[in-house]
Amino acid sequence: MGFAAERVAALMAAVFVVITMGPELAAATVYKVGDAAGWTIIGGVDYKQWAATKTFQVGDAVVFEYNPQFHNVMRVTHAMYKSCNVSAPLETHTSGNDTIAITTRGHHFFVCGFPGHCQAGQKVDINVQRHTSAAVVPSPSVPLVIPTPAPAPSGAASRLGGGLALLALLFSVVA
Repeated sequence: MGFAAERVAALMAAVFVVITMGPELAAATVYKVGDAAGWTIIGGVDYKQWAATKTFQVGDAVVFEYNPQFHNVMRVTHAMYKSCNVSAPLETHTSGNDTIAITTRGHHFFVCGFPGHCQAGQKVDINVQRHTSAAVVPSPSVPLVIPTPAPAPSGAASRLGGGLALLALLFSVVA
């Protein structure tokens, strides 16, 4: 997938979250795990420190960039994360450029499943905080917050209408 296609995929994932979860989400951001270093054991990246400097929220996306010959991304339970047990991951990603949409609050644990990598520190805990009232449009570098209008009636129709409006705004920003 090319750079532009990755960004569109992340934006579409966030739009899906808005349509299905409603417009009460916080500003969405796309985070590259490890920043410039990416997902690796080279260079001594401290993923715990990296995550501690971020405020993850529902609607955000995390991007894992790595060489798939030497790494992968596995979503695991807390116990598996702590012990670096990769025998039964919840999800496995192997593309080398994986975008994962954050759709729920709480901890999301990721490790590299290659032997010794998790033990060497290639693991990250994405802790998603409670959200605030704002609609979302993710941006690769600067969050864009669109204030939420007065509360709409609940139900899929109102969320769909808000999502379609956001989708129209998204395409006007991308174009």
